[in-house]
Amino acid sequence: MPLLSAREKSFPPAAHGRSLESFLAGDPRRSDFATPLLTLDRGAMQHNVALMAEWARAAGVRLAPHGKTTMAPDLWRALIDAGAWGLTFATAWQAQAARAHGVRRILIANEVVDPIALRWIADELSADPEVEILCWADGVDAVHAMDAAIGDTARPLQVLVELGGAGGRTGARDRATAGAIAEAIVASPVLELAGVGGYEGALAHDRAPASIARIDAYLVALAELHRELVDAGMYPEGVRPVVSAGGSAYFDRVGVVLPQLCAGADVVVRSGAFQIHDDGFYSGISPMGREIGDEPFRSAMHVWARVLSRPEPGLALLDCGRRDASFDEGLPVAQRLAGRPGDDAVLVGSVVTAMNDQHLFLRLSDDVAAAGGADRLRVGDVVRLGLSHPCTALDKWRLIPVVADADADDPVVVAAVETWF
Repeated sequence: MPLLSAREKSFPPAAHGRSLESFLAGDPRRSDFATPLLTLDRGAMQHNVALMAEWARAAGVRLAPHGKTTMAPDLWRALIDAGAWGLTFATAWQAQAARAHGVRRILIANEVVDPIALRWIADELSADPEVEILCWADGVDAVHAMDAAIGDTARPLQVLVELGGAGGRTGARDRATAGAIAEAIVASPVLELAGVGGYEGALAHDRAPASIARIDAYLVALAELHRELVDAGMYPEGVRPVVSAGGSAYFDRVGVVLPQLCAGADVVVRSGAFQIHDDGFYSGISPMGREIGDEPFRSAMHVWARVLSRPEPGLALLDCGRRDASFDEGLPVAQRLAGRPGDDAVLVGSVVTAMNDQHLFLRLSDDVAAAGGADRLRVGDVVRLGLSHPCTALDKWRLIPVVADADADDPVVVAAVETWF
């Protein structure tokens, strides 16, 4: 990468004009960086990747983690090195970024009907016989659009029929429509039927029994669609079909339902948030450590923010806002005071009530304020914040420091991850 500069948010001015390697050789600490600062925890990420890989092996599924979560080539490589079958992306541009970094098997979990994107895919498939790019179709009109845009190609584009559900996102709403899509793909001279897929996460938002039943019913329908295509002889000879589902909330149900119903197919789980995990939405809904074993994922992302103002006894304004931290799946949570572990009690019961572009409103608990503890939170103090939803946290940072241990008094920065958002 180019030399460090003011483009790298919160990197110290002393690093400007130096290579990243040179800067890291000095063993910088978290306190050497300005605030606000997003960091990733190396140990937590390694733990999460190993835990997910172990589950996938035991469940008999393959992993194609969603690369759009991080858009970080270094983190993609960690997933592939851990045995990932491939990587998932949501757009052709994201897939182009993956190909620029050598990813050879890509599942675009979306409809691709943009002619420029389709011609790029056709060119990639023609240029390298080892490259695999798969995408979805949820309507016959989408298949016709793909046909018209691709034109001549040395290798057909592999397409999965996407099955959706009432109230869901994209995807055919019934199996008759899905069957017609499969027939259109088979009839195409430039497409190849590769399997079935879908996203169950749009059908539920908690782990109540009714929600789990809805997820399971959808997965059974997906397996039945696959079986219908097998029985009709619609898959090309010699092709091992792909049956793909599994976001980061219900991947355990995919592992329970699909492998037993889809013998002879690769059941591919696309979870992406597990690598970073969080202290919000996914920590509350992930099955890891609950339905699966007793070891949970660990949040690997934190924002460190500094107290700017104490305008009221129970209020602190921090220098972190929507430009720095995620807020769409829950506001940040104050966890600890940096370098002052004995004073963490001042944050007990505190609540982040709002975020502006560059400010965060932290309300201290009435009990702490009544006991005079609020006075211990001073202007200039640094607070570590837990975040929710890595997909909308990392996209605010071009270069993210990686610390050895975010729980250390002053964590050592051991690497930095470049993002491609």
